[in-house]
Amino acid sequence: MSATDKRGLTARWAELRTYWSWGPVLRATGPREMRAIYGAWLLAFVLKVLGSSWDVSWHFKWLRDDLAPPHLLNSAGTALVVALVVFHTYTGFGVDRIALRFMQWGIGLFLLAVPLDLVNHAAFGLDITSWSPTHAVLYLGTAVMLVGVLRGWWLGSEPGRRRNVVMLALWFFFVENVLFPNQHQEYGVLSLRAFDGGESTAEPILLDFARAQGSSPAEFMLPVPSWVHPAWLVCAGLLTLVVARRTTRITWAATIVAAVYLTYRSVAWVLLVAGDFPPSAVPYMLLAGAVVIDVATRYRLNAAAGAVAVTVATYATARLMDELAVIPPWLWWSAPAVALVLAAEWYAVDRILDGPVGVRWSRPVGPAHRPPPQPL
Repeated sequence: MSATDKRGLTARWAELRTYWSWGPVLRATGPREMRAIYGAWLLAFVLKVLGSSWDVSWHFKWLRDDLAPPHLLNSAGTALVVALVVFHTYTGFGVDRIALRFMQWGIGLFLLAVPLDLVNHAAFGLDITSWSPTHAVLYLGTAVMLVGVLRGWWLGSEPGRRRNVVMLALWFFFVENVLFPNQHQEYGVLSLRAFDGGESTAEPILLDFARAQGSSPAEFMLPVPSWVHPAWLVCAGLLTLVVARRTTRITWAATIVAAVYLTYRSVAWVLLVAGDFPPSAVPYMLLAGAVVIDVATRYRLNAAAGAVAVTVATYATARLMDELAVIPPWLWWSAPAVALVLAAEWYAVDRILDGPVGVRWSRPVGPAHRPPPQPL
């Protein structure tokens, strides 16, 4: 190795040591470092989403296995998340105090839910439903974690196209996490239809295990009432898009995020079916509601008018889809109650974001920015 090469390695090692050194939150972080740190966050969530998408289809074909490939892929993303939270906690780069606390609590909840979920499966066996309490803690941990990442990137990145693209990507991951439980019905409705038609997409080992537990195919393929899918799609999924539109201030944010989500689900559908895994019913009615959210926000409709318009558009599109394809069980008469709940949620979002809490949220919390670190 030449002297020049040795000097180059020494310089790079000194730079790495600079980044891996203790510091307070709000430690000065340049644009290049922000891109590297939050690029790693995007990679972590890509791994987690790919793993979870494969996982739900896997569970409609095979008996559960802790070391199944989808679990391992998701675990790789989780391991990267843990490393990133440790990095932020020790170095203080790229976060303020609030962002860091959300990241820490989020990964803490997620890691707490993992052993609880293993115990739950060991105690109750099949438990295929995405709506179990332990799964809910997994989703909650991921959501809390994402709030911290969204805040950290928003406060630390420079305004411009790159910041907007990453914000929309993070909101895509948030929407995917929120709507993930609904995939149980979206896979279940087609799996049950195939089973009733004598061409089950589930392997005999899974069906035999369900029968041994005294469960009928309908009980583990469609275990929740018919009002759950539309209510969750509107009151959780579309509510998330309302928040995304308000906080990013990007004109078509809700539509873009919904379109990316549906495109991803469509591509995943093709790849999973090509791999001989069960298909799902993709909730394209989400896009109708997202477009109305952007229009309602653009023209400053109040929460009640916006909620009614979103609900009508979503339910009308779902009705059309029901005539053309298969959708999950959908209680049509739930529309008034769903619109009422969304109106209350939308009103609360407006009050929070337009009030003192919303103003404080846009400001960093922690010690003042310090000069960039010098090589040790």
